[in-house]
Amino acid sequence: MKANGDDVGDLAHLQSIMRSIEFACNSIQMHVNPAAAEAAIATLKNSPRPYQACRFILEHSQVPSARFQAAAIIRDAAMREWALLSLDDKRGLISFCLCYVMQNATYPAGYVLAKVSSVAAQLMKRGWLEFAAADKEGFLLEVKQAVIGSHDVYVQYFGIHFLESLVSEFLPSTSTALGLPRELHEFCRLSMEQDYLKMFYCWVQEAALGLTNRVIESNSEAPEVKVCTAALRLMLQILSWDFRHTSDDVGKTSIDVFYMEARDDALPSGKPNFALVQPGSSWQDILISSGHVMWLLSLYGSWRLKSSEGYWLDCPMAVAARKLILQLCSLSGTIFASDNSKMQEHHLIQLLCGIFPWINPPAVVSQELENGKSDSEMLDACRALLAMANVTSPVVFDGLLRSICPSGTIDLLSALMAEALKSLIMSDSDEEKWSWVARDILLDTWTTLLAPADSGSQKLLSAEGISAAAGVFRLIVKSELKSAAASAFDDDDVGSYLQASVIGMDERLSSYGTIARAAIEHSVPLLTKLFSERFALLAQNKRRSDPTAILEELYSLFLICGHVLADDGVGESPLVPDSIQTHFVDFSDGNNHPVVVLSGSILSFAEKSTDPEIRASIFSPRLMEAVVWFLARWSGTYLMPPDSSGDNFSSLVRNKSPSRKVLLQYFGEDGQGKHHLDVIVRISTTALLSYPGEKTLQDLTCSQLLHGLVRHKNVCAHLLVLDSWGSLANSFANERIFLSLNSSQQRSLAQTLVLSASGMNNLEASNHYVRNLMNHAVAYLVDLSAKNNLKNVAEMPETILTVSCLLERLRGAASASGPQTQKALYDVGFSVMDPVLTLLDVYKHESAVVYLLLKFVVQWVEAQIIYLGSRETAGVANFCMRLLQLYSSHNLGKISLHRSSALVNEEKTEKYKDLRALLQLLAVLCSKDLGTFSSDPTESQGINISQVVYAGLHIITPLISVDLLKYPKLCSEYFSLLSHMLEVNPKMIAQLNGDAVACILTTLDFGLQHHDPDVVDKCLQSLKALASFHYKDTSGGGNGLGSHASGFMDSSGMLHEGIFKHFFPSLLQFLLFKDYSPDLVSAAADALLPVILCEQGLYQSLGNLLIERQMNPEYKSRLANALQSLTSSNQLSSSLDRINYQRFRKNLLSFLVEVRGFLRID
Repeated sequence: MKANGDDVGDLAHLQSIMRSIEFACNSIQMHVNPAAAEAAIATLKNSPRPYQACRFILEHSQVPSARFQAAAIIRDAAMREWALLSLDDKRGLISFCLCYVMQNATYPAGYVLAKVSSVAAQLMKRGWLEFAAADKEGFLLEVKQAVIGSHDVYVQYFGIHFLESLVSEFLPSTSTALGLPRELHEFCRLSMEQDYLKMFYCWVQEAALGLTNRVIESNSEAPEVKVCTAALRLMLQILSWDFRHTSDDVGKTSIDVFYMEARDDALPSGKPNFALVQPGSSWQDILISSGHVMWLLSLYGSWRLKSSEGYWLDCPMAVAARKLILQLCSLSGTIFASDNSKMQEHHLIQLLCGIFPWINPPAVVSQELENGKSDSEMLDACRALLAMANVTSPVVFDGLLRSICPSGTIDLLSALMAEALKSLIMSDSDEEKWSWVARDILLDTWTTLLAPADSGSQKLLSAEGISAAAGVFRLIVKSELKSAAASAFDDDDVGSYLQASVIGMDERLSSYGTIARAAIEHSVPLLTKLFSERFALLAQNKRRSDPTAILEELYSLFLICGHVLADDGVGESPLVPDSIQTHFVDFSDGNNHPVVVLSGSILSFAEKSTDPEIRASIFSPRLMEAVVWFLARWSGTYLMPPDSSGDNFSSLVRNKSPSRKVLLQYFGEDGQGKHHLDVIVRISTTALLSYPGEKTLQDLTCSQLLHGLVRHKNVCAHLLVLDSWGSLANSFANERIFLSLNSSQQRSLAQTLVLSASGMNNLEASNHYVRNLMNHAVAYLVDLSAKNNLKNVAEMPETILTVSCLLERLRGAASASGPQTQKALYDVGFSVMDPVLTLLDVYKHESAVVYLLLKFVVQWVEAQIIYLGSRETAGVANFCMRLLQLYSSHNLGKISLHRSSALVNEEKTEKYKDLRALLQLLAVLCSKDLGTFSSDPTESQGINISQVVYAGLHIITPLISVDLLKYPKLCSEYFSLLSHMLEVNPKMIAQLNGDAVACILTTLDFGLQHHDPDVVDKCLQSLKALASFHYKDTSGGGNGLGSHASGFMDSSGMLHEGIFKHFFPSLLQFLLFKDYSPDLVSAAADALLPVILCEQGLYQSLGNLLIERQMNPEYKSRLANALQSLTSSNQLSSSLDRINYQRFRKNLLSFLVEVRGFLRID
């Protein structure tokens, strides 16, 4: 190879280059004139064919960093000049790098050898599909000889290191960018997975086997240990490969041209996400049948026994060995013969036999950890148990250990958890220690084992397993109570996670509930006992001592008990847990049922909070939060569910479990349900009125407890006849004390009270009830807006607070609108139309009030629009038009560029909120009826909805900016509205001025590049609507989009290209070169087809440009044929009917599969 033309063989010149690179590297290290040093390196890097100079530096330089730079320059130059290099040159570069590494294996600067090895791996991948099989075999034969130990151990180490680099390069997620087409990366990946990974594994397996005796006899610094560590690390890397194309996946070898993401392995339903290792049946001989597992465990165990020093547990070889053992615990799939269910069980037993000494006996191991021993081995053993739980059933899991000792694996799991919890109980330090990590891993293991099977409820544990779970839950509760009591007098927020769990349903508490339900016959009596003891202590205390510790324990018990007795029911109606339904079948008397006894004692205690004296001494705001949270969770499951009365209950008696029948009968309408409902309402009122300023407590009361009570009509019917509910509703409507609640609480409570009207069978009574609730708010706003001195009165803080609260109430009430209450709520909204406009004018500088006014209008219009006839619709349209015009006249939402950045950011946030509300209003109007988008007014003297929407679009469009579209909710709502409007009436674009169209084009550009597939989909729908309208209209002799399609000028005189000329290149760019979900292909096809029909000449020119850019003749031919097939295959025509769209979708998908692979460069 040549260095620089005439300088071939010029030793002096090569030495000069070497000295200049050495000087540059030393200058960079010494921070002396780094710019000049980097320029000197860049000169060599950018020179043509610098290979011989770089080889000279690698072979002769005494400066390691210069050698490193020379290796990097070889790589960069080879990638740059790859197409110009001959096949011999390419092979020569790879051979040089490999030989250099092997010949200099003892060179002290290991990072240089690692770099050269990495360069060899990258060059080999770059030419992988060019090299003949004999070339690859030649390279790899040399590597194999090094790996299996034909040379010394130093060469062996770097042979393994090279394979590590090679495997890393062939996995797309860890590969270096080489400028290769996407499909070549995927073909390389496929080739490596199917033809080489197993072979490499066998090589390093052989290498490690050959070193076993020397490793066992050596210390941790011996070179043999370093080689064995590298071998174990490579085995782990190979088993961490994302296996996609195993020999068992018949017909699944197609290249994914859309994503470069790892596949999610399928797990049994209900089990936590965990990485499974599924290499396929072809790996069975080397991983399962060869004794590989026993060798690995023997190697680790032998060195473990020999090396009693604690530091050894964390040395690289020990860590690598344990990680490989963990990976083998996760083996799953067809590697185990389908007709031999015992093969996987035997494999796991082997592993558990090797792991067992790491954690047995648990008490001794725990004591050693407390005395300072490293916790890494013990924690890895816990992770191994978790991995085994993920790949097997509870019954099999429990039986794994019985082959070597009398107890089962679940007993071991229980003993380990006990030691972790004992350590936590005994710990006086807040620092995280081994027991915290171990507890979380073991909790995940319990949760995995106890996750419900696909077939529904079934017995997961044996009697011994249930006893073990009961013991674990007992220790869990003891640990939590100890922590709670300790935090009572701690100034630090030690119990912060408990506080968060009231709102967030802490994952740890959920795991506690899962374990408790596995032993429900033990856990419910335990909780009853613990609650009773603490209730008794409080009763005996009578303020003689500080009860804070007891109250903190109760707080913790409420949270745990809530997770045991009930599910959260988010998004669905919660049911009595299966474990409770299938147990306690012998308790036919509800008064003696353990769940009734526990629930009754808690409700009786909670009721005492309504007594002012007891409340003052016991019920702190923090404890009340737990009480309210528990009642919300419990009532949603047990309190008068719909199937607890009438015919539903008769069916339940016949078909459901006896335990559930007893519970629902006791807490149903004919049992104690009404009494408990009244108690809960009185507790709720107490929480709202007796704890002013306690936002968390009041949020829980309004949004969870009270709101949960009105989910079912049968409960609402009983609420409405309760004096406690009537008193709450009357006070809320007429007394100022409820104005102390914040805005979200006002809204939530108003919504709840209106929803309760669904319990009335009489329509007039429902509307009368709602009018009574809202009359005070309506009257206040009407009277306020009519005052002569309104401007002065409105500026008073008290007035602003009252107006804000009442608007939130109206908004909440509007959101609860239904068939029974629609008439009353329409009258409420109609009554405040003029006051709303008046207040919008008065409060034009109060952005918070403006936003509340807009949100109320949006909520009211959305709730009412579907019920309205033509006359009422015209009235709503007129009102919305006046509101939009008034908002626009005040220039609301515009930002002054001359303000400080802090003010601009604040105003941008307010602008975002206003615009989002206006977008929601226009979207609601659009949804009224597609038929209202006509040219004739709904009323002869009125304004139709389309006019309102167009006016709104003219107001909003200039205010929308790319910065504001970075707000996710605003972005989604804007593109939803735009796509809907363009689909319904695309010709409106032709009526917009140039500035508005330019703004819409800018936002569509932004949307097409968005990371959210839904936003991209809406943009594609918008383009389809515009292009299909233009094509159909112009085909029929119309103007279509007019000048906006051919080119237009905005108010500043700037000329913009036509809509389709603007988007055609970006649409092709998106389809051919961007990462996106295959689900978007159909939407993209529907947009692209009409665009092609509108701009056929542009399609031809863009296609020709793409073809000309291809340097590879094969790719040129493939692209030309694919472009031709895109518009001609499947009898595609020039119509835009449904059949033609379907045909084009198929064509586009085939086109992308054919060309994206080689057009994408990575």
